[in-house]
Amino acid sequence: MIRYSLKCDQGHTFESWFASAAAYDALAKAGHVGCVQCGSTRVEKALMAPSVAQADAEVRPLATPTSELEQKLAALRRQVEESSDYVGRDFAREARAMHAGESPERPIWGEARLDEAKALIEDGVPVAPLPFMGKARAN
Repeated sequence: MIRYSLKCDQGHTFESWFASAAAYDALAKAGHVGCVQCGSTRVEKALMAPSVAQADAEVRPLATPTSELEQKLAALRRQVEESSDYVGRDFAREARAMHAGESPERPIWGEARLDEAKALIEDGVPVAPLPFMGKARAN
């Protein structure tokens, strides 16, 4: 596993773990590495100092959010996951079907391309971006 400090084109910085340097390169090239704050996939590695463990250093679990923002994002994600259905890449189709009355309304979340999201908004379908990636694309 390797941890990278990352920075998006909007100036947001964050960290993420990857299986290897090659795994990061492949995911980034495919547009699967996204900013945790704005969702931008224009992400690059930021300058970072190596982390050297000391014998008496405090050990933190890898998945524990460290900043207040990370804690709030984690809480929001839990709330969304517990109170709505994840529909993945079918989000635009599902949202449009509910809006048209073709399927029962329910809270959903998932993934949509930018052009799909714009079309939904232009057609009056109420949608909003989430500040985290879908389950399959999460870093």
